[in-house]
Amino acid sequence: MRAKSSFRPGRLFIYAMLLVAAVFMLVPLVAMVFTSLKSMPEITGLAPYSGGTILSIPVDPSFDAWKSAWSSACIAVACDGLRPYFWNTIVLCVFSVTISVSIGAVNGYALTKWRFKGDSVIFALLLFGCFIPFQIVLIPIARLLGLMGLSGSMAGLIAVHVIYGISFTTLFFRNFYVTVPDELIKAARIDGAGFWSIFFRVLLPVSAPIAVVAVIWQFTSIWNDFLFGASFSGPNSRPLMVALNNLVNTSTGIKAYNIDMAAAVIAALPTMVVYVLAGKFFVRGLMAGAVKG
Repeated sequence: MRAKSSFRPGRLFIYAMLLVAAVFMLVPLVAMVFTSLKSMPEITGLAPYSGGTILSIPVDPSFDAWKSAWSSACIAVACDGLRPYFWNTIVLCVFSVTISVSIGAVNGYALTKWRFKGDSVIFALLLFGCFIPFQIVLIPIARLLGLMGLSGSMAGLIAVHVIYGISFTTLFFRNFYVTVPDELIKAARIDGAGFWSIFFRVLLPVSAPIAVVAVIWQFTSIWNDFLFGASFSGPNSRPLMVALNNLVNTSTGIKAYNIDMAAAVIAALPTMVVYVLAGKFFVRGLMAGAVKG
């Protein structure tokens, strides 16, 4: 018998379409990187660089624009580049993600394995929080932060992201913990384990897939946030996306497109790295809570 051919035209077509889509999606990134490596005369097409396009490979590549964007570009009244705002965003993400994911895990555990009167109402309210538009809560939150003395501070901005993130993280963990057999919890109770013992010794060790999902979701949402950062941050707590907007939209001096593109790539790098390194775990985590049993 002849061996069955492994060639499948349908699969080849799918791969070709995926390749075209990938190239199409990568074109803006390639243009940004190429522009960031060029000098302004090369970008504007001055001699001897005439005839180039936005996708032309840099003739004399240089990282001067990257250095300027990181440490010396003028943003608002300061000329220290993106560096201080980058570290502001790192601090913001670390604390906001850690707190919101931790609270979401406990909430999901309590709402699935320690049922109590009114738990469905509480979950419905938390779920409703996922659909509240950011814009309609800006004034109430600003008023509340002012009353608490947290207006314009890093602590206030962290609190805002934690509160908004709890709804999503609770939903993730709740849907995942529903798939964990109740017999495990009952057996732990029979052995004398309490609320926290069961959480830390039984559920938390198996929560890695959904924890990765929650962390990636929260990290990318907070890192890319502009609205809350522009509304609630102060001069010393301004996050990266607000600084990037101020840099790109400055109206003083010559428009340095290479510095703008370098700054945009720097701002996007952390989220790209996270998705490249942990993207497959994100998909696995989503699928882990998709089927009960």
